[in-house]
Amino acid sequence: MKLVTSAQMRELEQRAVEAGTSIDAMMEAAGLAVAQEAWLSLGVIAGRRVLVLVGPGNNGGDGLVAARHLADWEADVVVYLLAPRPDDANLKKVRELGVPVQVAPEDAGYAALAKALDGAEIIIDALLGTGPSRPIEGVLAAILERVRDACIRPRPPLVVAVDLPTGVDADTGRADPLVIRAGLTVTFGAAKVGLYTLPGSEYAGSVQVVDIGIPKEAERDLPVELLRTAWVRDRLPARPKDSNKGTFGRVLVVAGSSSYVGAPRLAAEAAYRVGAGLVTVACAAQVQPSIAPALPEATYLPYESESGALTPAAGREIIEALDSYDVLLIGPGLSQAPGVGDVVAGILAKVPERAAACVIDADALNALAQQPAWSKQITRPCVLTPHAGEMSRLLGATVEAVQGDRLGVAVKAAAEWRQAVVLKGAHTVIAAPDGRACVSPHANPLLATAGTGDVLAGAIAGLLAQGMAPFEAACCGVFLHGLAAEEAGDALGDRGMLAGDLLPALPRAIRTAREGRLARSFARPGHGGLGALGGDASLSEPS
Repeated sequence: MKLVTSAQMRELEQRAVEAGTSIDAMMEAAGLAVAQEAWLSLGVIAGRRVLVLVGPGNNGGDGLVAARHLADWEADVVVYLLAPRPDDANLKKVRELGVPVQVAPEDAGYAALAKALDGAEIIIDALLGTGPSRPIEGVLAAILERVRDACIRPRPPLVVAVDLPTGVDADTGRADPLVIRAGLTVTFGAAKVGLYTLPGSEYAGSVQVVDIGIPKEAERDLPVELLRTAWVRDRLPARPKDSNKGTFGRVLVVAGSSSYVGAPRLAAEAAYRVGAGLVTVACAAQVQPSIAPALPEATYLPYESESGALTPAAGREIIEALDSYDVLLIGPGLSQAPGVGDVVAGILAKVPERAAACVIDADALNALAQQPAWSKQITRPCVLTPHAGEMSRLLGATVEAVQGDRLGVAVKAAAEWRQAVVLKGAHTVIAAPDGRACVSPHANPLLATAGTGDVLAGAIAGLLAQGMAPFEAACCGVFLHGLAAEEAGDALGDRGMLAGDLLPALPRAIRTAREGRLARSFARPGHGGLGALGGDASLSEPS
């Protein structure tokens, strides 16, 4: 499913107009879809109380169309205008149906608004939509404050957002402090990036994407999409029956130190669990005895080290071994001990041509951040997997700047570094050097625990070993990792998962994807929608 910015959506609408679909026709389709979703939410619409909040632009026009249909279906509708608007055809039709229309600047003390809110079962938010982001103040702030108060009563109304909750930025997901949490967002043509980026996704509720006449060919070239089960299923590597372990690739995991003994095992087993044929762990000799009993299936390349950290001598051993492997995963738990960064850079500079790709994670990323012009020294295809803190160090930016525009930051970094980038966190962003990007639907608090990032890095490495291209392997690894957390959560609830619990869940996640079952992130709670394409999600951050 494609994701768009506000500018891209305006371009799509223009393409639709050029193809013969008028703005009025798109507005009619949008408003009808909102009205239908409101009806589905209530079950019976006649006599039910609905408040429609209407802004001055096309978003407000969508709300007026919805109000007209709901009134036709005998709902008890009140329209509340943010500001006076021309008596256009939609407003005129609403008045002709006898729907009460109130105008905020004429509503002394917001008494009419208070009366409309009292007993409203649905509030349709058609105030701002995807227009330019602006601070919420003045009359709009007063309206939203009163709506928020109504939403904390014992039986709160369902808030249905039209295209986007008022106060959520369509492009970044930034949210004004006064934004009202919607239970349902009905968005048009394509889902907006801000609906799948925190904090916007927290306020969107369940997202329904409805067709309003945008030509399908206009969407094909859009570079950003939401990862879906079908997308992943179509790209998972085949498993021929006449295979051997060489068929599914060999992974060398360079990981661990005396302080981070578990990281190598988590990463290596994850590579196995997604289907790699052979995994070797290169780690300090004093660390290996702690790992081997938990992962006897791996082979080992132990190196001597007094402190358990990577040394120049160990680096030379690893470089000599690289010719035997298809994929190098380097970084989990290596530590930031003195000298580690230089050794990591040296290893990455010597990855042979036969290697399909590298996965650079955790302390290897921190090591690169200390190397000048590091991206020019890496000649093999790589997948870099930073969380926001590691990305800030790689870019020399603040964490706030990274988190403020996760999609834009990831896409720009991938293009500059000429490598695939996985910006971890809730709704992980995966970006390719050519401008393509995918956003994960998963945002799960179970993933906010130590070691889950090691599992993700291993899963990506295992998929690379089976012949997947870096961007596709990264996307599928991210999706399966999030789906595995849902599988584990079925047994555990919303807390207490350990990173190791993801490991047996990974094969189940692959089976779920292959069988085409929807992840819960796409399931709509309560009922099915008309032409529903989207889904809801909460919070996660692989560490």
